[in-house]
Amino acid sequence: MTPQHSPAHDPRGPFGPQGGPIQVFYMPPEAKRRPTISHAEGVYMWDTEGKRYFDATSGPVVSNIGHGDKAVLAAMAEQAAKVCFASRALFENEPNILLADLVARLAGPGLDRAFVVSGGSEATEAAIKLARQYAVARGEPGRWKVLGRDPGYHGATLGAASVTGDPETDAIFGPVMQVMPRVPAPFTYRLPDNHDADSYARACARALEEVILEEGPETVLAFIMEPVGGLATGALVAPDHYYTAVREICSRHGVLLIFDEVMSGAGRTGTFLAADHWPDARPDMVTLAKGVAAGYTPLGMALAPKEMVDTVVAAGGFLHGHTYCANPLSCAVGHAVLTQVVERDLIGNARHIGALLRQRLLALMADSPVVGDVRGLGLLQAIEIVADKGSKAIFPPERNAIGRIVELGMERGLLLYSRRTAKGRYGEWLMITPPLTLTEAELDEMIELLRDTLAAFAVETGA
Repeated sequence: MTPQHSPAHDPRGPFGPQGGPIQVFYMPPEAKRRPTISHAEGVYMWDTEGKRYFDATSGPVVSNIGHGDKAVLAAMAEQAAKVCFASRALFENEPNILLADLVARLAGPGLDRAFVVSGGSEATEAAIKLARQYAVARGEPGRWKVLGRDPGYHGATLGAASVTGDPETDAIFGPVMQVMPRVPAPFTYRLPDNHDADSYARACARALEEVILEEGPETVLAFIMEPVGGLATGALVAPDHYYTAVREICSRHGVLLIFDEVMSGAGRTGTFLAADHWPDARPDMVTLAKGVAAGYTPLGMALAPKEMVDTVVAAGGFLHGHTYCANPLSCAVGHAVLTQVVERDLIGNARHIGALLRQRLLALMADSPVVGDVRGLGLLQAIEIVADKGSKAIFPPERNAIGRIVELGMERGLLLYSRRTAKGRYGEWLMITPPLTLTEAELDEMIELLRDTLAAFAVETGA
């Protein structure tokens, strides 16, 4: 039976369960209260009032294998009964070894070592620190600059934010971090004058080399980018030649190429790594999180070549770590999640259902006056919301278009994930990233809910 709250004892009122003020850190006093989660299974989630929601975005692109997977829960319980935590300074643990070996096999040649952390921001930190120590160990201490894209997103810690292309973040946190040089992201929808997607991608690749030369190649350590865009660019996929050009430029100047696959990895695009779509543009390092543990535990990792890790170890060891690095409980859960991904061929399902999803979204765009673009790979897709398709103009900020669409979706039992980068400078979009377990029947249900939500918004705005 779904648990219910009686009005007389509802902890969702103005005071907490004990009668005092609610102490949730992120909750401003005037904020509209969100539903309280009760339970979840598969692609569905229920609140404590019994309302069901379709999880169309896997949360923030996390729940790759859906909710309540019994095999993963069993593995979690089995490991918890053995040992939940053991310091990696004192013990090795089998779940960490099994997870690292599995990920290395799935990631393929050149990504032979995995450093396991608790999330995407930590994975970015680990990758940057490993790259820096590798340069020092190789006798290149002058290499320290990590180039990023504008816009881009690589995490919320100060180190990750320093390579994230977000003017709002820079304005607030710039004084307490080293803001790194940026190059333009190769957008395919909002383009400068006199450019199409191909020519602009070539211009963005040239800009990367120009910045490397301006900064001094001997000072540039790495270039970090999302092969398929996430939070900052809404499932952006550049023309194929962009990836090849970036790889060639980085190789030419001795710059490490880091792919941030926190959102795009673990099978979401129809290959284990999105990098697998461009085999001639293989990155030197990869960061993973989100889907590698699918929301069942906090987990992330940095992947690197054996030669890089051995060089750093020989020079004295990796000067980095967190308390929960490689903890056995999280590693056992991550291994169970990826075992499900492999055994149930969820990567193949992401490829197959992802192609159907794209067809449905393109049809929806043709019918909807507020959908201006569809982009992505596999089950990492996004739709751009516009006030006018011809001009690509977005709705005025006071309209809070994507926020309102999220509200309308929740009213209809649809959970969406929205983003407006740099206050709309680059547009605004909704991520459409359901679990990799999605069936065709569930896809049809999701699309109808989305169609109804967007139609309600169009009527409300007179679009």
